Amino acid sequence: MGRRGPRRGRVLTGVFSVEQARAELLRLRPLLDEIVVVRADLAELTAALASDNPFTPLGGLPERKAAEARLGELLADVRAAGVQLKGVAPLLVDFPAEFDGVPVLLCWLEGDAELAWYHRADLGFAGRRPL
Repeated sequence: MGRRGPRRGRVLTGVFSVEQARAELLRLRPLLDEIVVVRADLAELTAALASDNPFTPLGGLPERKAAEARLGELLADVRAAGVQLKGVAPLLVDFPAEFDGVPVLLCWLEGDAELAWYHRADLGFAGRRPL
């Protein structure tokens, strides 16, 4: 019988427990939501500035530079929480943990309603399984 994930009676230990990771994700959600908005603004500003018609109601080069700076601040704040930021578009956040002595990452992908996935640290996203 293969391991299918943390079940009753099994202990998940490590940097984050499932409960701790879920609580931290809840705390980080306003930052993650702002990253999505700033990321979209930055993409629009960059496209406008590179086109023949650089008009966007978002502004111009100063606003693009401000968006870049803000995105950098937000990403640093997320990393400071002890999580691994694996992707920005889409957002992919991993919480280091351990399952039966095996390093795993509790995995949240932009669009997921909650933290409900994990994968072995050595397998990456392709090994993602439901908790």
